[in-house]
Amino acid sequence: QVQLGESGGGLVQTGGSLRLSCTASGRTFSNYDMGWFRQAPGKEREFVAAINWDGISTNYADSVKGRFTISRDDAKKTVYLQMNNLKPEDTAVYYCGADPIIRAPLRFYPRYWGQGTQVTVSS
Repeated sequence: QVQLGESGGGLVQTGGSLRLSCTASGRTFSNYDMGWFRQAPGKEREFVAAINWDGISTNYADSVKGRFTISRDDAKKTVYLQMNNLKPEDTAVYYCGADPIIRAPLRFYPRYWGQGTQVTVSS
């Protein structure tokens, strides 16, 4: 089992940047595919980005391709989401997830979730 904690959310203007971090507890972080989902008010939770266990493969939602970058640092047990050129439609609570089942090609179905961090982009 792994516990996840997100940080880095906040309020930013359109066109600005934020970097979200998600730090995991436990000894097997490097065995998990990691990623991010988000949920805006009144909407369902949606996939944002994922990275596989060895950091080689990544997937992104079409809405964030070219603007967001996911990465991981296994020594720090942390996954990052660098968000650039933010838009008001990126406003949501962002959730980190961990998937212990390794699939190739990468398909991300988190079993474990963090508590979420709020990202608000003002116009």
